[in-house]
Amino acid sequence: MSEPVLARRGFLVAAAGLAATLTLAACGSGTGTGTAAPSGSAVPSGSAGGPWTFTDDRGRKLERPQRPARIVAQVGSAAALWDFGVRPVAVFGPHKLKDGSRDPQVGNVDITKVEGLGNVWDEFNVEKYISLQPDLLVSNMYEKDTLWYVPEKSKDTIEQVAPTAGIMLTGASATDVIGRYEELATSLGAGMQGVPEAKARLEAATKELAAFKDLKILMLSGGADALWIVNPPEYPDIVHLTRNGLNVVTPSKVDEGGFFQTLSWENADTYDADVILYDTRSQALQPAEMMRKPTFAKLPAVKAGQLYPWRAETPFSYQGYAAFVEGLVADLKKASKLP
Repeated sequence: MSEPVLARRGFLVAAAGLAATLTLAACGSGTGTGTAAPSGSAVPSGSAGGPWTFTDDRGRKLERPQRPARIVAQVGSAAALWDFGVRPVAVFGPHKLKDGSRDPQVGNVDITKVEGLGNVWDEFNVEKYISLQPDLLVSNMYEKDTLWYVPEKSKDTIEQVAPTAGIMLTGASATDVIGRYEELATSLGAGMQGVPEAKARLEAATKELAAFKDLKILMLSGGADALWIVNPPEYPDIVHLTRNGLNVVTPSKVDEGGFFQTLSWENADTYDADVILYDTRSQALQPAEMMRKPTFAKLPAVKAGQLYPWRAETPFSYQGYAAFVEGLVADLKKASKLP
């Protein structure tokens, strides 16, 4: 986790001169020096509808005279909304890999059909955002009132361009978060194609988790110089797993922010486990690299081959979580309790 989910406000530095960008937007049609606004809409078909309201997880009641049609979303939010049938016009956050292919974090979003406003932390093209003439911006939140991947230095300007909606992740269950995206997508007129079937798949896979209650599971992310043991109550996917029967190790001491405990690789054996689930994101070390750490390679779960992927950026949709839980169940069926 090279971008630990800690308090970001102190990490980012406010920048001046943003009012000039708003002035640029007020001058004309939105084509200006930025990229021309694409002709896409938020939903596959249908009219914009009448007055629209939605109360987000900051407690803000958002109101528009018509249903928002031009939506910009952080990649996690975009991936969730896409599976419900909402089609954003632009995304920000990790959506494109170095080879130009789709980053797993963006889910099923067709990145050839959306604008990209930024691909890394603290990158957000405000001028292009304004040129798109957005009706709504959507992002996840790990801290209340802090929209994920919206730079602090640009926040005030971005908030003035269009209403913003924040969906809280921390402390919630994945199904709670999915439900919130379902509410938002419904309000936006989404078609919900494939949603009932995916919801049934998720429910069926979730029922199977209780069969593995005797396995002690450690969930972690590896870095070059440190190992992070995740704290289950802070992650929606892990909350879902533990509420439905999995025994996931809770670290005895967590870092400031509460999301994980940092260990040196020399202390990789701090916690016993029958199964280890490792972070699959691109910034985290993968098994071949972690196996070069002697203390990790000697762990009983690693020696037993009970090392399986944890897809920490699974889209908060029924489709995304059905596939995630089904895959986890298939892996856990191969595991056994260790002596």
